[in-house]
Amino acid sequence: MDDFLADPQALADAACRARFEPCAGFDEKRGYPGLRAPVPPAYSECLTALLDPLIRINFGVPDALALKKTPCAFSLTTVAPGDLGPLQRVPHFDASTPHYMAALLYLCDEQQGGTAFYRHRATGLQQITADGRERYGDAVYAELDRQPAPARYFADSDARFELLGVMRARFNRLVVYRGSLLHSAIVNPRRLSADPRAGRLTVNSFYDF
Repeated sequence: MDDFLADPQALADAACRARFEPCAGFDEKRGYPGLRAPVPPAYSECLTALLDPLIRINFGVPDALALKKTPCAFSLTTVAPGDLGPLQRVPHFDASTPHYMAALLYLCDEQQGGTAFYRHRATGLQQITADGRERYGDAVYAELDRQPAPARYFADSDARFELLGVMRARFNRLVVYRGSLLHSAIVNPRRLSADPRAGRLTVNSFYDF
């Protein structure tokens, strides 16, 4: 959804006033490779009220299932490619439950890449469900044991993952997708910054049903 907020700059300005801290797992080089800060509650409340019915309609979520969400967070990608951990160098999935959804709002421009989606060649999987999670994990860990991934943010296809498509970054663009899809942030290493005015600033929200 492009031009999502009527006043996106107000949210970007709130990010400039926010206190960013390393994401959980930062020191262990796992999870999100950067900094996060709380988002004003009004954004979270309005976003949830809007997306709850839209997600149910567009992704086939039964009305009987209750919505559960995590707090919305400003996110800034800051880790240099050479400092990434092994699993931060390959595509990932957020959860293997059937109705876990990610909602990503870009508060940065096209030069900050986007979000790409992939298929794992060895298993043929592009969506990691509960019945395929163990098979996928075993295959990926075996591949990384044989040959560690290069120290870079993943982008194009390689011998292990096939690029299926990219949602490009655009200021005030909201992207909603299933968290079980294999995906990766497309990161421009020359634009890494802890300054919300210059870095890869996004707002990340997650919903489960």
